[in-house]
Amino acid sequence: MTQAGDAHPRTPDEELLEPSAHVETDPIRVRRMQRELEMGFGALADVDRGVAVFGSARTPPDDPEYALAVEVGRRLGEAGFAVITGGAGGIMAAANRGASEAGAPSIGLVIDLPFREPENPWIDRPVRFHYFFTRKIMFVRYASAFVVFPGGFGTLDEMFEALTLIQTRKIRGFPLVLVGSEYWQPLLGWLRDQVAPAGKINPGDLDLIELTDDPARVVEIVSTAGALRSDPAA
Repeated sequence: MTQAGDAHPRTPDEELLEPSAHVETDPIRVRRMQRELEMGFGALADVDRGVAVFGSARTPPDDPEYALAVEVGRRLGEAGFAVITGGAGGIMAAANRGASEAGAPSIGLVIDLPFREPENPWIDRPVRFHYFFTRKIMFVRYASAFVVFPGGFGTLDEMFEALTLIQTRKIRGFPLVLVGSEYWQPLLGWLRDQVAPAGKINPGDLDLIELTDDPARVVEIVSTAGALRSDPAA
């Protein structure tokens, strides 16, 4: 929220969403959104085999999850996929590092935040966004799968938005792979034992989620889905 005494909102998102921060007109906001969408489409137009990798920016390089993300990024790169992350540190840096070491496109969709979050050094194509929603469009449009490592609110937001799009068939043939069984099993258990029995989701909705700790299995799932999406008869 805008603090008392702030002369201007700190980000375009805050200007749009915080009632006390409005300093622009709606036509100006719409033009800014349009320019950002056009910029993203132009910057990523040549990406036809991308995989979005999500996870915590707080994961340190000496964490086993970091090493696993490097390996997943490397194997995806070797399989011919571009790796797309949020461009920050932690798991995102690890996945970008693996892709870079494999010689694959290593893309970071960097978001403008009130606090400075530096880009990781493994990105060869940074694409910068003011608005979260325009950035999310790029993740879905230019990826053929989501691979989700342990993370916090941002990671959960991205994961559940992807599940909603898959569940409602806004996107099809689009796998969501969770990596980190120990971390994700309690959440999956809650969905299975609480949410599904209460009728909030269908039991079959849980089949939309793949869970594995094996980098080779991640690539297998992603590659199979990518082949299906590229086949008009599938």
